[in-house]
Amino acid sequence: MESKREDNVQHFLNLIQKSRRGKFKVYIGMSAGVGKTFRMLQEAHSLLKNGIDVKIGYIETHNRKETHELLEGLPLVPRRKLFYKGKELEEMDVQAIISLRPEVVIVDELAHTNIEGSKNEKRWQDVFEILEAGINVISAVNIQHIESLNEEIKYITGIEVKERIPDSVLAQADEVVNIDLTADELITRLKEGKIYKTEKIEMALKNFFKSEHILQLRELALKEVASQVERKVEIEVPKNKGSRHEKFMACISSNEETAKKVIRKTARLANYYNSSKWYVLYVQLPRESADKIPLDKQRHLINNFKLATELGAEVIKIEHTKIAKAIIEQAENKGITTVCIGKPRMNLMKIILSTNAFKELLNKLSSSEIDLIILS
Repeated sequence: MESKREDNVQHFLNLIQKSRRGKFKVYIGMSAGVGKTFRMLQEAHSLLKNGIDVKIGYIETHNRKETHELLEGLPLVPRRKLFYKGKELEEMDVQAIISLRPEVVIVDELAHTNIEGSKNEKRWQDVFEILEAGINVISAVNIQHIESLNEEIKYITGIEVKERIPDSVLAQADEVVNIDLTADELITRLKEGKIYKTEKIEMALKNFFKSEHILQLRELALKEVASQVERKVEIEVPKNKGSRHEKFMACISSNEETAKKVIRKTARLANYYNSSKWYVLYVQLPRESADKIPLDKQRHLINNFKLATELGAEVIKIEHTKIAKAIIEQAENKGITTVCIGKPRMNLMKIILSTNAFKELLNKLSSSEIDLIILS
């Protein structure tokens, strides 16, 4: 009885905190130069005209003339100055923003990594602090900075993006708006010098800004916003009784690259189906016990556990002699609807197949109405 009362109190506290939290709007784009910052500044002017106390917390105009001109007349919060490796650098002043308590603050470059020694490692963490203070935030990010899309972006562009945000950051946005341009429009903007300086244009056209790259990135951006809209519908529109609530479990081995792909792709699925709870399972066989596993594999596992946690998963690490049996036990225990594993080249799959346990796994999952997805 006491436990139930405490749960009710906590639920009410959560509702209060949610109502006090600021609203979070994110502009998303397929690449630099589509007009996210421009649109945020336009919105800031509109809010100001309507009597809303709006301030610029951090903006990056990249010296684009038309964008820079929009700063005129908008109140700026002075940046925090600090020295790093002998240079004076600037960062957003989170405490100054919270002290000023504007109704709305504009914060650009959501995926930015703060200078070493800052309170928070990432700007999105600064944004969450501002939101918790009850201040509304409008921000912007490019599609290539979303963590679970990292492998896909690398495949499309050949570039590994270092600055990334967890998918959960976008999931917490109250509104996600796509700033869309056709590939031709974006390339025209680039050639006109509206994105980069003249000396960088030719290199950009040969690399990131190839038409086929832009088309694929545009598709990813459109899909991301569509999934955010679907999530909002899932949350706000009453569901039919008896509808199945998806719960995913990614099964990984000590194979670093495959495990990373399985984690990211399962995160995308969980995100798409608005699954609030999902899991990453690692079954430690006797030959990979703490005293036997090579140090590099142990390090990769720890990194993948960290990645899974950042993407919103609960990590389950268990010791077992039979992988298939361990998967079934955990799937039933956690009420999993979909189990995700890597392609058969994984060590995990080789072990399952060699022990004839794969058939047992399929039969058991099938009879339990649990789906199995093999990810490439």
